[in-house]
Amino acid sequence: MKNLYLLFICLIAFSCSSNKTKIYQWRGEDRKGIFNEQNLLKEWPEDGPAELWYVEGIGDGFGSPTVTDNEIFITGAIDSTATLFCMDLNGQKKWEVSLGKEWVTSYPGSRSQPTVVDDLIYLGTGMGNLFCLKRSNGELVWEKRFVEDFNGIYPRFGHSEAPVIDGEKVFWTPGGKEYNVVGLNRFTGEVLWSNAGHSERSGYNPGTLIKLPTRHIFVTFSAYNMMGFDTETGELLWTHAQDNVPLDKRQPGMGDTHSNCVIYDTGYIYYAAGDGNCGVKLQLSDDGTAFKEVWRNKGFDSYMGGIVKIDDQLYGSGTSTKYFKSIDATSGELTDSLRIGWGAVIAADDMLYYYGQNGTLSLIDFDETGKMNQISDFKITKGAKEHFSHPVIKDGVLYQRHGQVLMAFDIKAMD
Repeated sequence: MKNLYLLFICLIAFSCSSNKTKIYQWRGEDRKGIFNEQNLLKEWPEDGPAELWYVEGIGDGFGSPTVTDNEIFITGAIDSTATLFCMDLNGQKKWEVSLGKEWVTSYPGSRSQPTVVDDLIYLGTGMGNLFCLKRSNGELVWEKRFVEDFNGIYPRFGHSEAPVIDGEKVFWTPGGKEYNVVGLNRFTGEVLWSNAGHSERSGYNPGTLIKLPTRHIFVTFSAYNMMGFDTETGELLWTHAQDNVPLDKRQPGMGDTHSNCVIYDTGYIYYAAGDGNCGVKLQLSDDGTAFKEVWRNKGFDSYMGGIVKIDDQLYGSGTSTKYFKSIDATSGELTDSLRIGWGAVIAADDMLYYYGQNGTLSLIDFDETGKMNQISDFKITKGAKEHFSHPVIKDGVLYQRHGQVLMAFDIKAMD
């Protein structure tokens, strides 16, 4: 009987320890821009899908909402103050908390999407300050100050980063001479490691986590370098230089905007850095310590709209030309393009969703060869200023932010 009791306890312990922590974060699972949804509309009415609700007064900003199973978190600037809002799934405010000064020059407002893990929220401001808050009420657990704690250096358009979580660690890129990239204990804010990197200001990159059998790698961009760090030790494993701007012409705002997450898939890294090397494919070594460049495509030059990889095709916005493009991931060659302007792309249920900087939301079909077809589109008329925010999909609802307004659209197909 005693042995049976011990076996029961061990089984309970194994079951608890094997539960995967749910992370709600920028551009969905693994930050790949693909939302795991099914039974969505394959065509919209002429004036767009039905609007479920909208809420005004969330403050200036461009950060997308983080939508969990029962709440929505979104940041905005209210009277120059960074503010985090918590709403229910009907858009009704549950609570809000102020987090000090927000970025007020060059595109004023919030930039970051919160990361939610278990009972904690992690978010940064345009001022580069990093906060850990209680999910239940927004109470402060700890904070790190960009200048005071890390001697951070501001890029031209404010700090833009979405906290990356790996186990008990959270990562941040202050861009200082010494504290260029840091790994922190996510429960206490204690600095676990710091790396000087290339001592460059940050490159507006949200950051990405690559999980290999032998190690985990935090990938981010500084102004002119993509870098990969061992998440346990903080060792800089490799760098891919962005060599489009000569050394003597490098200054804030010149070739230093790298806002797209990299995508890692079966041994390869893909990225689009329109202000850098543009479209790139790298083969990463099995142990994650080295890479080999496979191809570059100067025409695949998105710098802030994200990219997605579906099967053997990459999809993303152009910058030099106002086209939405598909690229063969094997060869790096252009597959197809739609002249629908610059924008941000996500995917769900075998469809592409494209939010153009002209305010048009498009539903796009594609086939296995990357050939695309714009099925439906409609204009976002609520809100003001730039259409930069990325769409989010959760449980058959499409969420779109435009300035101080958050909208929710029903895109679930009828049963």
